[in-house]
Amino acid sequence: MSVATRIGRLSRGEYGTGTQFLRERGLFVLLGAVLLIYLAYPFVSFFTWADTLQPAAFAEPAVLDAVKYSVLTAPVSTVIATVFGVPLAYVLARTSFPGKLFVDALVVLPLVMPPVVGGVMLLSGFGQLTPLGSLANAFGISLTGSYLGIILAQTFVASPFVIITARSGFEGIDREIEQAARSLGKGPIETFRRVSLPLARGSILAGVVLTFARAIGEFGATMMTAYHPHTMPTQIWVTFISDGVAATAPLVVILLGTGFTVVLALQYVGQRITLSS
Repeated sequence: MSVATRIGRLSRGEYGTGTQFLRERGLFVLLGAVLLIYLAYPFVSFFTWADTLQPAAFAEPAVLDAVKYSVLTAPVSTVIATVFGVPLAYVLARTSFPGKLFVDALVVLPLVMPPVVGGVMLLSGFGQLTPLGSLANAFGISLTGSYLGIILAQTFVASPFVIITARSGFEGIDREIEQAARSLGKGPIETFRRVSLPLARGSILAGVVLTFARAIGEFGATMMTAYHPHTMPTQIWVTFISDGVAATAPLVVILLGTGFTVVLALQYVGQRITLSS
């Protein structure tokens, strides 16, 4: 249910009058307001502090390079996570097999462990001295300290988002609908493509958006596997260390703008899901 729908019901008295609502739930409002103010305060203080930021700051070579590297890698990581993650989500939603609990845990694990730990594990598997890293080097391909290193880190950390949300979407589909398609002679792949995928599209799109947002904001694992070239989060850290917090403002503004766009996209997807349900 959207915020607008809730407000409409409140105004019609379905939740009681506004005064009654506040009186009965005043403690909830107060506690929630404290956290809301805390969450809003850094944004207000940042934009108050950065109001003197000059447009020329966004054209600095380091800023443009960082934006370029992030924009070139995050979509690739998102596509990889989606192409392989959505089928995995469908398998997890529709089948049972030995070791499924282990697979479930493995999917969620990158979300709960520190990203820098993920970077260490990626280096142990794809570093230049590892078997895979050495094999790639023999063909002139560097799996770390390169675009590939960034993509490896982003995909590892961000892919669980699309898997988990897509799985939730598939699990919300009535199995009888899929069985009806099968009874009409549709094969498993065609049933997935023409029935399951369209019905779960809202959850999948939400997962894709979250995956992209996580990929473009990834720092810890990326810094470990590909300190060079600098993505936006890495460049923010480098700039902070060398020039102080004020110098990071242009990239912070860009990332905040990206985050705001992601939030709007998620709100739109959520409204579409609500309207279609």
